[in-house]
Amino acid sequence: MRRHRAFPAGKGLGLLLMLFVQALAVPATAQAHGDTVEVVVTGQRDGHVTTEITWENDGDAVAEAVAATVNATSPDGSRSLGPWPLVRDPGTRTGWSTAEVLTPGTWKVSVDVGFPALGHGVGEISVPAVDPSPPGTRPTRTPTTPAPVRTTSAASAAPVPSAPAPVPSSPSASPAGDGEGRTVGWTVAGLAGFALVGAAAGLFVRRARARRS
Repeated sequence: MRRHRAFPAGKGLGLLLMLFVQALAVPATAQAHGDTVEVVVTGQRDGHVTTEITWENDGDAVAEAVAATVNATSPDGSRSLGPWPLVRDPGTRTGWSTAEVLTPGTWKVSVDVGFPALGHGVGEISVPAVDPSPPGTRPTRTPTTPAPVRTTSAASAAPVPSAPAPVPSSPSASPAGDGEGRTVGWTVAGLAGFALVGAAAGLFVRRARARRS
């Protein structure tokens, strides 16, 4: 016959006492701060919905974990996002935000808190469209400078006339000159020859006359 192990009495009393203390903790906290929390939708940070949650009666920060859901709808109701949970913003006592990101546009946001007390808040926020590339890595266009156009004046553009090549003397000119020089030389020589012949003839005639006389 199978026997069930007996549960120790000491451990059973301890578990019951722990459950009783936890059951009394929430009512005690609610009595100290009230039974409702105040939820204020403060806006958005890089698309994350941001809120401030405090106890409504005294404005104290909520030390316990907050169980809340966030829903967002477009003004015309054609788009909706959520429900998303809220997480505590690091380094703050009353700040809570979503880990999810809203797309660019205008949204009507509603927040419903169920623990440690009831709370509700609404707000309208706008998420701008952000350039995905950081300013440091964004490509910049360098203005291009047109290449300088080389302009030349009319004087420099016109071709410089080259010095005329020396015109060679016509081959027919030199022989003609030589022929004329030679003709003049023969004429003078001929005249001189005729003069000598004439002089010799005159002398011969004179001698002949002298002999006859």
